[in-house]
Amino acid sequence: MKQSYFFKNAIWVGSSERTDETFSVLRGKFYVDDVKTAILNVLGLGFFKCYINGFLINPDTFLPLSSDYENSNDPVDEVISGHRVYVPEFDITPYVKNGENVIAIHYGGGWYCYKNRIFGLPKAIYHICVKDSNGETDFVSDENCKIGKSFVTHYRFTFCENRDYSQWDDCFDLDFDDSLWENAVAVESLETAYCTTDCPNDALIETITPVKVSTGENGTVYDCKVNTTGYPVLKINAPKGEMVKITFSEELLPDGKIDMEHWHGQECEIISDGKGRVVQPDFTWYGFRCFEITGDAEPIEVKVIHSDVKINSTFNCSNETLNWTYKTFIHTMLCNMHTGHPSDCPHLERRGYTGDGQLTCNAVFTTMDARALYEKWLQDIADSQDVLSGHIQYTAPYIRSGGGPGGWGSAIVEVPYQFYKHFGDTELLEKYYPNMRRYIDYLEAHSEFGLVTSDKAGEWCLGDWCCPNILYPDKDITSHNQQVALPAAMVNTYFMVKTLQKMCHIARLINKADDIAEYEAKINLRKNAVRAAYFNAFDDNFVMNIHGANAFGVDIGLGNGNTYKNLVKYYEKVGCFDTGIFATDILIRVLFEKGDEDLAIKLLTNNGDQGYEHWRVNGATTFHEYWDSNRSRSHSHPMFGAPVAYFFQYLLGINQAETDGGYNSIIIEPKGFKNFEFMNGSMATPNGEVAVCYENKEGKTYFEVIIPEGVNAVFKNSDNIIPLKSGKNYINV
Repeated sequence: MKQSYFFKNAIWVGSSERTDETFSVLRGKFYVDDVKTAILNVLGLGFFKCYINGFLINPDTFLPLSSDYENSNDPVDEVISGHRVYVPEFDITPYVKNGENVIAIHYGGGWYCYKNRIFGLPKAIYHICVKDSNGETDFVSDENCKIGKSFVTHYRFTFCENRDYSQWDDCFDLDFDDSLWENAVAVESLETAYCTTDCPNDALIETITPVKVSTGENGTVYDCKVNTTGYPVLKINAPKGEMVKITFSEELLPDGKIDMEHWHGQECEIISDGKGRVVQPDFTWYGFRCFEITGDAEPIEVKVIHSDVKINSTFNCSNETLNWTYKTFIHTMLCNMHTGHPSDCPHLERRGYTGDGQLTCNAVFTTMDARALYEKWLQDIADSQDVLSGHIQYTAPYIRSGGGPGGWGSAIVEVPYQFYKHFGDTELLEKYYPNMRRYIDYLEAHSEFGLVTSDKAGEWCLGDWCCPNILYPDKDITSHNQQVALPAAMVNTYFMVKTLQKMCHIARLINKADDIAEYEAKINLRKNAVRAAYFNAFDDNFVMNIHGANAFGVDIGLGNGNTYKNLVKYYEKVGCFDTGIFATDILIRVLFEKGDEDLAIKLLTNNGDQGYEHWRVNGATTFHEYWDSNRSRSHSHPMFGAPVAYFFQYLLGINQAETDGGYNSIIIEPKGFKNFEFMNGSMATPNGEVAVCYENKEGKTYFEVIIPEGVNAVFKNSDNIIPLKSGKNYINV
C-alpha cells in the first residue's frame, strides 16, 4: 500500500542535525471536541515509543517490526527484490481528552539505523484520525511539530543504550513548554510498501525478581537464575551527575562475579538527575542471566521481553534429559523471537539466520503458535532474494552475514513446506514457488560436475556448522575456511537433492506436475555426483562415516547395505553426538525412520560431552551455540533443538502420511516406548489438540490417545492397525 493509505498528507520529519546515533522527541498538538474515536498510525525509525498526553501507549515493544525497509545499496552487487515497512495502528481513544492534546514520539536506533546495515537516518511520521462532534478530522506530522533532543547519549543496538538525565526535562506530558524547541524539518520519505501484519509484537511476558549474589569493589551482582532476554528495571538513587553502570553476562563465576567471557559487550550507563528516577531501556533488549550494578541503584524487577508467541504443546516423560530438552528448546526459541523474526542469538547478532530458522521451524510449529511470526519472516526471506541470481540471503531481513547455499538458502523451500505439513496451507507454496525455482537456478549456477561447489563470491560457502572437535583437536573445524572433516560441497549438494525432492511433492500439490521430470533429472545427476565424489567403496562409507556423513548419504537414498549398518555401529560405539547443527537433526530422524529408535534415544539422552544432558547437568537454562560449553560464544542459540520435533513425531507417535498436510488424517505410531516408565504429550493441529499418554507396568503398555472431532485416525504398532474414534481411546500393547 502507499503511504497515503496510512498517513494521508502527513510528511516524514526529523531534526535539522541527524546522525545514525541521533535520538529525538517529536511533539505535535491536536484539538478535539467530544471525542468518539481516535485512531493513530505512527512510525519512528528505527524504534519508537509513543506518548499521548504523557501516557506511553506501546511499553515494552520494539516497533516497527524488522523488515527490509527500503533500498540501502547493500548488498552492492545484488538487487533485493522487495522493500516494506510495517505500520502499527493504535486505538488511542482512552488517552485523548476534550480540548488540547499532545502526541510525543521518542525515536531512533533500532534495525533501521543499525551500523551493520544503515538504511537511513532517524525520522518519524504520524496520522491521527479523530471522530468527534465536528465529524472526522485528520491530524498529521508536519513542519509545525516541535523536535527536541533525547536523553539517549550513546547507542549500539546490540551492545548498549546510555542515558544522561542530568540536563533532561520530562517532555512527554501535555503541559511541557516546547516553545524553545526547533521546528521539525521535512526529510526524505520512504520508497517502500506500507503494510500491516498480524505478526506478534514483542511484549512483557513475565517479571523476575533477581537475587543478590555478591557485592565487591566493582559493584553488586544479581542473578535471574535463568538465561533470558529483556532488561532490569532500576531505581536510581545516585545524586545528580553521578553514573550508574549495568554490565550483563550469560554466566556467573563460582565466586559470584559475572563471567566476562559471556559479557558480549552488553552494558548500560545512566547519568542520574538525582530525582530517584525509575528507568529501563526503550530501544534495545539484553540477553543475560546475571548483571552487575556499579553505583547507587537497585533493581526493582527484571522484565522478560520477547515476541508474544504462545506455547501450544506439552511434553513430559520419565527421562529428565528429554523433559529438560523440550522445555529448554522452547525457552531458547522464545528468547530468540524479537521484532518479527527468529534469530540466532539475542545479543551478539540478533539476525534472522535462514539456516537456523529453516532447521528449527518444524520443531517450532510442533510446539508453539508461531504461524503468524513465520509467515511474516517468510516474506522477509522472499523480499531479500537477489533478483539477478536467485540467491537466498543468509539472514532475513538481510544483513551481511555468513552461511552457505544449501543449509541456509533452502529456507525458501523448507519453511513453506513445513507450513503445508503442519497447517495444510498450499497458498504459501503457490506464492513462493517462483522464488523456489529461482533458488534452484542459483544452485545450478554454482555447481561443478554435479556438485554445489561455490556460493556468492567472497562469502563463506559453509556446509555444516558447529561440529565438535573430536577428530581434529588442534584445528577449529567450525571455522568457515577449515571445514576439514565434512566437505561443504557434499552437504550443500545433499540440501539441493532434499530440496528438489520436496519440490516434486510441492509441484503435485499446486498443479505444476509438468516440472517434476526436470526435478527428478536434477536429483539423479546430483546423487550420482555425491556418490562418485564422497562414497568410499573400500569401506562402504561416506567421508569415513564421521560427523554424520553416512546419515547425509542414507537420507537421500545413497550408499549400500553396509552404509547404514556402519552408521549404527559407529554411534553405538561413540554414544554421543559428533555432529554439527544439520547432521544432528538428520541423524536422529534417519535412526527413527529406519527403526533404530533405541539408538536415537541413547544419543538424545547421552551423558557424554556432546549432548543435551551435558548442558543440563552443568546448569544451562538455554541451548548453547556449541556442544562445548566452555566456548566463549553465545549460550542462547536454538539451532541444536531441531530434534525436539521428533519427540512428538516418533516418541509420542503423532504423525501423518508422508504426503499429507494439516493433520486431517493421523497415524499414532509411538516408537521406543519400552524405554520409558511413562510419557505424555500434546500438540495443536488445525483440527484441534492431539494427545498421547502411556505408562509401562507389569510388562504391558497402557495408552490413552485423544483425537479431535472429525479426524480419521489409526493406532499402529508393528503390523497391527487399530481404528481410533474422536475423543479418548484406550489401547493396551
